[in-house]
Amino acid sequence: MESSKVRESHLLFRAGELAGLLGGCCRGNLDAPIYLVVTDSRAATDNSMFVALKGEQTDGHRYISEAIRNGARTILAEIAQKDVALASIRGLNEEEKAHSVCFIFVDSPLAGLQRAACEYRRRHTLLRIGITGSSGKTTTKECIAAIMAACYPPSTVAVSPGNLNSDIGLALALFDIRPRHTVGVFEMGINRRGEMDELVRMYEPDIAVVTNIGTAHIGMFGSRDEIAREKSKIFSCFDGRQKALLWENDDYRAYLASKVRGSVAYFGTRSTDGLGRIEDLGLQGWRIEWKDQHIDFALAGRHNLLNACAALSVANMLDLDPVKTAQGLSSVQPMFGRSEIRKGKITVLQDYYNANPDSMGAAIEFFATIPSDNRKILVLGSMLELGEESVRAHEKVGLMAGAIEPSAIFLFGDEMAAAESSLRARAFRGRLFWTKDMEELSSAVLNYVQEGDLVLVKGSRGMALERLTSIFEEKKLIASSESNQGGTHAS
Repeated sequence: MESSKVRESHLLFRAGELAGLLGGCCRGNLDAPIYLVVTDSRAATDNSMFVALKGEQTDGHRYISEAIRNGARTILAEIAQKDVALASIRGLNEEEKAHSVCFIFVDSPLAGLQRAACEYRRRHTLLRIGITGSSGKTTTKECIAAIMAACYPPSTVAVSPGNLNSDIGLALALFDIRPRHTVGVFEMGINRRGEMDELVRMYEPDIAVVTNIGTAHIGMFGSRDEIAREKSKIFSCFDGRQKALLWENDDYRAYLASKVRGSVAYFGTRSTDGLGRIEDLGLQGWRIEWKDQHIDFALAGRHNLLNACAALSVANMLDLDPVKTAQGLSSVQPMFGRSEIRKGKITVLQDYYNANPDSMGAAIEFFATIPSDNRKILVLGSMLELGEESVRAHEKVGLMAGAIEPSAIFLFGDEMAAAESSLRARAFRGRLFWTKDMEELSSAVLNYVQEGDLVLVKGSRGMALERLTSIFEEKKLIASSESNQGGTHAS
């Protein structure tokens, strides 16, 4: 299974060729080769193309000279910034410029990047599996990818690294496709209206998996109805030959199915064909019987069981070998920050790569079911990007946390003040602490935990709660992590 960790030398385009595809105007060396596409000038290497994007905090046009010094020989820039872009090379010496740099000017560098990714992807014959949904996308992608790598030669399976799934991330991931690849497993995430249209134009999935319609990024969309409408656009490229896979219990199941021009299948403990006995092993995950095969699935929690069901349903769609499929799914290990179990003097369930009301609820529900004679402690960080729903969602999380009656609840972040208020209003009887300062949080948690405690650490990626588990490592409360990147199939 291929990721972008080790990039091999492979010609993507010549600068003049790409300019023609994009309808851009050029200045410089039209024969400049493009072996890598980057949007960060620090990542530029010899014969790479730097895409000068405008962000909320900075403008890539300011870093063109740095990209060239680092080896970029093609610059994709905004035509309205032409003078700024060309001025950036005036301070470079002749060796750095060497008359070898080519500027491609277009109306929108982002649109140009996406068009280039689409044109490059279309040069390769690939069975394309796309995964979207409000939660579970990355884990489901990893489960599907592990199965594909077991059923096909691993070097023929292209997988988007990590959660590189956005309007920029997916484009960059597509440039890692190589002629040997016959299967693609790519994640497609959105956080604004119209983004799925862009992702579909680039990737055009043959099989589209929707894990669920929840409340992630609801602040960007306004309602679950609007989220469902935007997610359903993953089927917009369908012409009748493609396949959709939906969760059997999704509130929007009928709506999503109505948008599919092609076949529709469902996944879940009732709908995934071949499922037999399923045994909950708690922190050790699940033992699954499927088509006379025994699968030891290491990811704990019912939400992860559903991710496994989705992957097995894809295997059913493709009529894959049951033995190899079972081997692939059994190989999946927790990824960094996602349902990781860290053991030592205390046991920590760390799940802080992302958080929204649905995933937070699933984590708390699972935590409640773990049998333990010792104390249970919740450390919950803010859920971000919830907009007007934020206060209500955090109040609800506070009530869910209190309902499982843990020994203590530690809350971190401005938004979690609403959770504290809801818990105090219900007279939560355990230890309750709220702060927006990491040092205060760390000190309070360290002063409270004792040997044998079971601790859930959950919050949005932006809260950087890995800082707390790093302190647990330093204090020898948990063993050092073997990897910061996660399991076998994490990228």
